[in-house]
Amino acid sequence: MIPHPAHQPPACARVFPVGGPGTAALAEHVLATGHGAWWTDHAEHPRVIAVTCGGHALLAGDPTVLAPAALAPLAGHCVEAADRFLPILGTAFDRLHPWDRMLYVHQASGTPPRVPRGVTVRRLRPEDGPALAAVDPSMGWIHATWGGPAGLAASGQGWAAFRKDRLLALACTRFTGSRYEDVACSTDPSERRQHLALACVRGLTDDITARGRTATWSCSRAHRASRLLAWTAGFRLVREYVHHTTGPMAVSSPSILRAAA
Repeated sequence: MIPHPAHQPPACARVFPVGGPGTAALAEHVLATGHGAWWTDHAEHPRVIAVTCGGHALLAGDPTVLAPAALAPLAGHCVEAADRFLPILGTAFDRLHPWDRMLYVHQASGTPPRVPRGVTVRRLRPEDGPALAAVDPSMGWIHATWGGPAGLAASGQGWAAFRKDRLLALACTRFTGSRYEDVACSTDPSERRQHLALACVRGLTDDITARGRTATWSCSRAHRASRLLAWTAGFRLVREYVHHTTGPMAVSSPSILRAAA
């Protein structure tokens, strides 16, 4: 597939709806922030399009025009696509794992958080980039849709809990759309069970509401802790869906892989 810059989407990008909740906001996020990329099967008159950001992908079009190797840019991604793409995805990758997901929308005030003594919860600032870069490795995924720690710190769309200069927990907009902002959060493993993530989510959702948008929350059906946190923060379940995680390529084509690099 042929890459296109984030701020120059192909005309067929209109196939992705505007104003959708959850990861449906991915395409709008790429266009608005410049983080991510568009992909098409041809430069002119494309029949397949994908948009990728932070290890997630939306895929649309006619799968019958693709060779499996054309999907190389989607290796190691969480892919949302119509069922008609499943046969070629299954051929293209060594592994294709279905993942049951739940989508929540912020609809209630939630439980007020209690912040421990010595901890400050506040909006991220551009100078917080080094603190974000120094978080526990288990939290590193959270800034992927912003191009890294500096991008998230400068975005104005994150809240964090600090003890002095150490970042303990974080909530941020993962995908920002015209109507919805999808929320992600993470806590240092050694600092859990102190309601730090709840406090960060509360600050973030207040900001999202002030921006005239609605917060959403997407998580695995099996992630009980995330589901409980969402409910406590005032999110309510609106639908369940499935996306698929891809492994390494099962087939290869040197010409296509060069185009995707």
